[in-house]
Amino acid sequence: MKKPSLGIVIPALNAQATLPATLAALAEGGDLFDLDVVVADGGSTDATASVAEDNGVRVIAAPRGRGTQLSAGADAVTDDWLFFLHADTVPEPGWADALAGFMARPGATGEAAYFRFVLDDDYPDARRVERWVARRCRWFGLPYGDQGLVIPRDLYDRLGGYRPVPLMEDVDLVRRVARAQGRRALVGLDLAVRTSAIRYRTGGYWRRPFRNLFCLGLYFLGVPPRRIERIYR
Repeated sequence: MKKPSLGIVIPALNAQATLPATLAALAEGGDLFDLDVVVADGGSTDATASVAEDNGVRVIAAPRGRGTQLSAGADAVTDDWLFFLHADTVPEPGWADALAGFMARPGATGEAAYFRFVLDDDYPDARRVERWVARRCRWFGLPYGDQGLVIPRDLYDRLGGYRPVPLMEDVDLVRRVARAQGRRALVGLDLAVRTSAIRYRTGGYWRRPFRNLFCLGLYFLGVPPRRIERIYR
């Protein structure tokens, strides 16, 4: 039986420290999918491109910015399904089976899936952040890009794909999925992806979530993402 084709798009910028673990975790997908992994590099000055090429994946250059890099990566693959994954996020073992199960669902071609958010830190405040993310997804239907996003190519194209915005590109796309297909079309998978906690350790386990929430509020009030980016950075 023919394997489903899955294009995995990883936006990266100076990600040589985290990218190897992400790429290694994707290897299990070769048993179930016809994989095409693309790293969309936004102008790294470290060995990001070499790391990707040494792991046998394609590298394309894209204008810096997660929205533009994700869009360029999606344009570079021709698969029936797209899996968008950050360069500091590692899918836990079993991710390929979880995706195959999702793809086999009746109606999956009109849905998008995301993973459970976990931080790679044993600090108790990391668990608090994870609980808040779970509630945000459950109550508001707002998974972020560091949870991964799997979407059928036809649905992605029909919705116009990722927009070239410097921030909130993930919120923008999942809101369009919900508006077009309904909130139930955003399916949370019972499997985690483990994301680097470095931003929380350096930015503060209390300060950073509040800043993120403040930025999200500005976005919903209609403040342009480029202005929000100044606060976020």
